[in-house]
Amino acid sequence: MATYAALAFTEPVKQLQQRYGSRAAYARQENHTYTAGLTEHEAAFLAERDSFYLASIGENGYPYVQHRGGPKGFLRVIDSHRLGFVDYTGNKQYISVGNLLTHPQVSVLLMDYPRRTRLKIYANARIVELSEEPALFAQLDPADYPHRPERMLVLTVQAYDWNCPQHITPRYTAEEVNAALAEQTAYVRQLEGEIARWRQQAADSPPAP
Repeated sequence: MATYAALAFTEPVKQLQQRYGSRAAYARQENHTYTAGLTEHEAAFLAERDSFYLASIGENGYPYVQHRGGPKGFLRVIDSHRLGFVDYTGNKQYISVGNLLTHPQVSVLLMDYPRRTRLKIYANARIVELSEEPALFAQLDPADYPHRPERMLVLTVQAYDWNCPQHITPRYTAEEVNAALAEQTAYVRQLEGEIARWRQQAADSPPAP
């Protein structure tokens, strides 16, 4: 597996780094190689993601970025070098899938907004029809999620990198907000129950003479 820097830092990029004073620092990154592929750390991060952004390259040279969503962990680790997910029926534009027919190279961006963390992945994508590998489909298909599967996409990871948290605005899902407020909500309900009992006691008590 290559380094993310080795793939991302093309010659024009290096020239700009040299011009603006960051080349020496980034040159050291290119000498670090992820030989073991994805680790348990990446697998745990992926298992908690319910969406990601997929960038592909069109036949006309223009990039296309698509949001993919599903249940947590729908982008699944097949092994230390491969990820996979089921492609659902959508608006039937087929832009990403069509792009992959001639340009299998993709970039994947996964965000954890509350913790201001992002994982960037370079990969080669392969389209797999559902009937071609039924065992893989059984492994990837989120059975409890409402969807209509059309195909599978298998991503062979070429490189990945964890990006800095700078300029990531924290955002929270309804589930995360409810979890954070669970203790406070329980306390408020307890107080409401006590108030209701006091009111009932006051209503049942005989009036003072």
